Amino acid sequence: MVKYFSNKTDIRSTWDLVASAFWQRYPNPFSTHVLTEDVVYREVTADNQLFSRRLLTKTNRLPRWAERFFPSGMSRSVYIIEDSIVDPVNRNLITYTWNLNHTTIMSVEERCIFQDSAEEPATTLLKREAWISSSIFGFSRPIQEFGLARFKSNQVKAMKGLEYALSNLQGEATPWLLRDSVKDASGKAKEAAKNLASAAANPQKPQQYI
Repeated sequence: MVKYFSNKTDIRSTWDLVASAFWQRYPNPFSTHVLTEDVVYREVTADNQLFSRRLLTKTNRLPRWAERFFPSGMSRSVYIIEDSIVDPVNRNLITYTWNLNHTTIMSVEERCIFQDSAEEPATTLLKREAWISSSIFGFSRPIQEFGLARFKSNQVKAMKGLEYALSNLQGEATPWLLRDSVKDASGKAKEAAKNLASAAANPQKPQQYI
């Protein structure tokens, strides 16, 4: 059983600027949990596409209920691989990300497609998809629900970070357009965490989550 998430967003900026902002989005005030970013590999392919692989390190602030699933001393950082392909001819940017550690507890895979709009001038279409899974017997469903709520909260912040990078490239004041969306998504993540904490406190009834 895997939780699936998908949404589409129109970014009111040209694809060239969005592609440039993608590489300059860290650091930003909305992604303080991203600690490091390192290019592991990069090449220009025979068909003139730019392939890059980066390693990102992010903090993994755990809610109290999650401590029961983590051995003491286990790393609280999450290591993320990000593969990206820039196609300047077809004017699209595709990214794939997935976590390298803590995959038994929760695995999150994401794909983003930034595509130049053929219909709307100076607009980039973003399609984001995510697959969230867990292998914790008896708790996989509530953990996936929590992971989905946290992902939604984080993707709103990711859009804010991209807007921040775009505004810097264009020399504009930073837009604060999604403040309410961030609060709403964060509230849903907290609610999911409370539900999961309740489930963890009552392990005698795991069958209700299977």
